[in-house]
Amino acid sequence: MPRSLLQRLMPCAATASALLVGACLSSTAPTPSTAQGTSGLMEFRWDNNDGYKKLYYYQTSAIQDDRADWYLTLREKDRKTAMLKLTVTVPDFFDAKLKPERMSLCRTSRGSMMSRSKCLEEIPATIEVNEDQTAIEVFPDQPVPMEGDYSLRIKLFNPKGKRMYQLNALIQAPGDVPMSGYVGSWLIDMD
Repeated sequence: MPRSLLQRLMPCAATASALLVGACLSSTAPTPSTAQGTSGLMEFRWDNNDGYKKLYYYQTSAIQDDRADWYLTLREKDRKTAMLKLTVTVPDFFDAKLKPERMSLCRTSRGSMMSRSKCLEEIPATIEVNEDQTAIEVFPDQPVPMEGDYSLRIKLFNPKGKRMYQLNALIQAPGDVPMSGYVGSWLIDMD
């Protein structure tokens, strides 16, 4: 083949191969997110006031009606006292079934980019869900110390619909006054 013909065909072959590679890459559909943790740098809330405090969470799946483990985490830096009782308020439009036998309180290693959140040790506790499924009450057998990260692990089928749920954490500290105080909220978004 003469050199001039080869020089004319080379740009055409490069363009054709680039178009073919581009067509192959654009035909692959993006995969849906299967797990989600606390949102990144920006978070949108309708009523953002000074009393709101964002808490860390992790869920193994964010797809509606999919089986998932939710880790509602209370880090050491989020708590100022030991914990005698934990109350989690749940919105009334939360349509997943909450079962106390599928929940546990555990000492947690918080996940990162290279590792998952997981329970290191289960803490013996009594867990109750009220009749209308709007509150989860956790009564540890012994007060949970201030040191370490602890999570309420919930195994459930994710709620239906693409919604956002705000679950609030209230802690009762040991002492003379049996009163629960607000610690923070988990703002969970379903895909």
